[in-house]
Order: sequence, then C-alpha cells, then structure tokens
Amino acid sequence: MSILSMCQWLQDTTIGTSIRESIWVFPIIETIHVLALSISVGLLLVSDLRLMGYIMRRRPSSEIYEQIKPWMFVGFGIMTVTGIFLFWCQAVKAYNSIFFRAKVVLLVLAAVNALTFERGIYRRVDKWDNALVPPMEARLAGWVSLIFWVAIITCGRTMAYTF
Repeated sequence: MSILSMCQWLQDTTIGTSIRESIWVFPIIETIHVLALSISVGLLLVSDLRLMGYIMRRRPSSEIYEQIKPWMFVGFGIMTVTGIFLFWCQAVKAYNSIFFRAKVVLLVLAAVNALTFERGIYRRVDKWDNALVPPMEARLAGWVSLIFWVAIITCGRTMAYTF
C-alpha cells in the first residue's frame, strides 16, 4: 500500500468525509487551529525574543520560559490535534502539495531545534539566566526557532490558497 493510497483511504473514512462535507465542522476546526497557533507561536515569540536579548532583558530567561511554557504546550497540543483533523479530511491534497511537504520538514526541524534547546542549552541556563544578552547558542536557538515558525506559518497559509 502506497502513501498516496493510505491518504486516499484516510480521507475517505467517515470522519474525513464528515469534516470535509460539513458546513460548520471544517471552519470550526480551522479557526481553533489558527487560534491555538496564535497562542503557542505568540508565546514562543516572546521566549525567542528574550533568548535573542531583545526584550525583558532584566528578567531571568528561566522565569519567562517557565511561566509561558505550560500555555505554549497547551497551544501546541491543540494545534497538533486540529492539524491532524485538517490533514485527515484533505489528505490527498495535502500529500500532493509541495507546501505541505515543506511544512512537515520544517516542523521536524523546529522540533529538533526545540529539543536541542531544551536538552542542551537550557540545562545550562543557571550560567546565563540573568545575562542581558544570552550566549550565542541561546540567541541562535531563538533565531532558528523564529525563522522556522515564520516559514511553517507561510507554508500553512500558502497551502490554504492552493487546495
């Protein structure tokens, strides 16, 4: 069974068809997806800008990150679930979209960047927590995150106009 035939099967399931053919369900899922994206990426932007040393320089990075992290992860969770449903109902179109493929690659790279930050750079936060300008590796993680999320959102919006 090819990936394309699995996408066709997924899209043709009762759930996929119901979402796609509903007047209300698809727009509601998409709206929740965009709102969750706004919450999670908006808070990530705050964290990234602090990592880059541009905002809240007098507050410890760990304090800011720990305060927003739970809300960020709730947003990412909701965004992931709704994204799965959006894919589910239009799996073949998504599979054939270069923008979807780019988005998936960028999501994986953003996850690698986040894990690298969380498991490496952030474990040494006690050494640079109060620095007005964090070390280069923390600033780089912030820039990479910001660039990836701008690209992810751009691919997602472009997908919406090409389906």
